[in-house]
Amino acid sequence: MQLADHHAEAERLMTICNACRYCEGLCAVFPAMEMRRSFGAGDLDYLANLCHGCGACYVDCQFSPPHEFEVNVPRTLATVRARSYRDHAWPGFLRSLFDHNGLAISLAAALGVAGFILGFVSWHQPAVLVEAHRDPSSFYALMPHEAMVTLFGTAFLLALVALAMGFRSFWRAAREQIPEPAGGGSLLQALRDAGTLRYLDGGGVGCYNEDERPTDNRRFYHHLTFYGFLLCFAATTSATLMHYLLDMPAPYAWYMPPKVLGTLGGLGLIVGPVGLFLARIRRDPELNDADCSGIDTAFIGMLFGTGLTGILLMLLRQTPAMGIMLALHLGFVLALFVTMPYSKFVHGIYRYAALVLYALERRRLGSKADRS
Repeated sequence: MQLADHHAEAERLMTICNACRYCEGLCAVFPAMEMRRSFGAGDLDYLANLCHGCGACYVDCQFSPPHEFEVNVPRTLATVRARSYRDHAWPGFLRSLFDHNGLAISLAAALGVAGFILGFVSWHQPAVLVEAHRDPSSFYALMPHEAMVTLFGTAFLLALVALAMGFRSFWRAAREQIPEPAGGGSLLQALRDAGTLRYLDGGGVGCYNEDERPTDNRRFYHHLTFYGFLLCFAATTSATLMHYLLDMPAPYAWYMPPKVLGTLGGLGLIVGPVGLFLARIRRDPELNDADCSGIDTAFIGMLFGTGLTGILLMLLRQTPAMGIMLALHLGFVLALFVTMPYSKFVHGIYRYAALVLYALERRRLGSKADRS
């Protein structure tokens, strides 16, 4: 089968790298590459999602530009990785969203939702938007609890279905040469590798920047962003359990789990995305695919907006600004849910799937070595 242009370039580079093998100790990409003699589209999507873009192979490679072979693995795999998000998105007719999912569109979606909420409230209860809110239940004067749960629950469930179908498509294509079933050991190993960002260390020295001085800053800000998101999700989950199982509706005191988890998560979603954005603009331009900058910036911006509006809402909840801040926060959260299957969010899911497949391949090699 004839490969698309982005896959054809990746196949060319993997063929060169498979003959050289100088970089095999840097990350998981090159050992996984060495297990193949040919590369289909699914194989290249798998290798691209194993790549964390640290840049070590580009700096170490003797065939990187200006050599005539022009081997630039980080940028080429970044292109394949971004296209894999689009190619496996579900439903198919929404795949074009990846072509235009920039920061402006994401912000427009968030502000559009916030504007609708503010307009609806100002039409029916304009005083809610200008008065100080001392009543603990004042949140629900802007949007009733049942309406909030229905709207956001539906959006989240639809996003989960779309993410699951995208994962299924990626998994089936990437594992064509890996028939083994995924057991608990492989799942756990991949979870450890993903949770520690094991392959974002550039072979032990960190990610490379424009001045070719490696640092661990990118991994640190990835951790803040990832665990900040998980803490915010844990805050929402704990609040749901307390509301329905323990009959303890919001709002909660500062020392209660939803408030503690949400505060820590919100701070992570502020500091982490800012650090990732600064790390991106300081990287060597040769390592980045310019066509991916829009989707990267949009996702970082949505996470930052969610964290910032959440923290401001907590600080301003008893002031006249509460109504506006709540509408903005709900707008960012709903827009984040709706765009998740068609944004950079999917990279975490596909990367974990790739790490599971890599763990399976390593176990296969270990079994062969034991038998020999």
